[in-house]
Amino acid sequence: MKRGGELWRFAKLRQMKFLNNIVEQDHRRIKQLVRHGLGFKTFVTASQTIVGYEIVAMICKGRVAIAPANDMTAQGEFIAALFRAAA
Repeated sequence: MKRGGELWRFAKLRQMKFLNNIVEQDHRRIKQLVRHGLGFKTFVTASQTIVGYEIVAMICKGRVAIAPANDMTAQGEFIAALFRAAA
């Protein structure tokens, strides 16, 4: 696949049995939230709600530089600015 150009030439094969668990653990909380909201009427509303869950989780973990994990006022202002921009 590398010779044919289908795969990036620097890609490496990782043979770790539990590599996917790291990703799954990160989404565990999101999965629990989505399970409670399975009554979505359309795909659009479902995708928008899940994106919202993901954004709030990222903010809480401190992965947004503008809103650190330990500064609740900055987080609130950031979320308010997001909703103002979307409206």
